[in-house]
Amino acid sequence: MTDIIRCENVGHTYGTGPRAVMAVHGVSCVVPRDARIALTGPSGSGKSTLLHMMAGLERVTTGELTWPSLEGHPNGKPGTFGVIFQGPSLIPTLNVVENVALPLVLEGVSDFAARLLARDALAELDLDWMSQKLPDELSGGQAQRVAIARVLCTHPLLILADEPTGQLDHETGHHVVDVLMHAADRLGAALLVSTHDPAIARRLGTQWQMHDGSLSMSVNRAPQPAPATESRQTNGKRL
Repeated sequence: MTDIIRCENVGHTYGTGPRAVMAVHGVSCVVPRDARIALTGPSGSGKSTLLHMMAGLERVTTGELTWPSLEGHPNGKPGTFGVIFQGPSLIPTLNVVENVALPLVLEGVSDFAARLLARDALAELDLDWMSQKLPDELSGGQAQRVAIARVLCTHPLLILADEPTGQLDHETGHHVVDVLMHAADRLGAALLVSTHDPAIARRLGTQWQMHDGSLSMSVNRAPQPAPATESRQTNGKRL
């Protein structure tokens, strides 16, 4: 099975000279096509920088990062990677269906076809009832699920989620992880989630830890289900 990402002694430094900050250094890892990875570590440890390099959003300043499945760089290949950011990422002046359709429109899909595909993605996540709402009318969990729908409608090979539950309460966070894991299974996509929550990290099959910019440990174990006390309901009105 072809790997999606290979990192060999990868690093990234912000700035130059005496103000330079080495955010990531000496990272070697592989992301296979069936990956279910939790990336843990304290704030400032380099998790976001590593994810952004993997997505092609930050340049690699040392080492080599390749995308074997893509035979090149992810830029210019829409739909290959889906990135879900920690903070608000919906455009406030667009309603929900317009936000989800936007990446398709930017790829050159007609507005009509993009909206149909966006509605399908929203329906799959039980969000079609809010398609005309604006972002400021949504709860935090709903907004994150809309951001997930926006990624899923492009059918990515890899879903990179940067602290997707960081601003959510415990129960809502587990529901968001449910959605990500189910979507990755359906699409046959790899999934890499950075998180501070040990309970969420245990739900993925592989755990990586970042510390001071270095990927210090990798643990493989069987994925764990959501805590028994958590409700499994994921319809749009639940969040």
